[in-house]
Amino acid sequence: MKTIQLGASTMRRITIDKPRTIDFLGEELRVYATPELVRDIEIACRDFLLGFTDAGEDSVGTGIAISHSGATLVGMNVDITVTVTAVEGRKVSFSVVARDDAEEISRGEHGRFVVEVEKLRARVAAKAAKAR
Repeated sequence: MKTIQLGASTMRRITIDKPRTIDFLGEELRVYATPELVRDIEIACRDFLLGFTDAGEDSVGTGIAISHSGATLVGMNVDITVTVTAVEGRKVSFSVVARDDAEEISRGEHGRFVVEVEKLRARVAAKAAKAR
């Protein structure tokens, strides 16, 4: 893993499409679903970290704590800004802010851990064998 500077930041823009929305309140209330927001935050952080990983490395999420305080409609853009707040070995922490075209909709923290993919694959295979 290459050195990551505190304060390093990136922004990911997404457009809210129908699959990213809730459906249980009817068509007129299709808004950005919280699980999709979490997924988009994880992807933004992972994609950012891939620029600092060595061959054979990737990252996995270790925790997330966010608010989701605004309803974002289908067709609106959301800008997710992630900023590195801590690096402890292979553990990287981010602050996260998401804004749609009208307002801030989310704020929080996300943690990721840079892993060696083959080591993780071996641990998962061992756990699967033990579970059988």
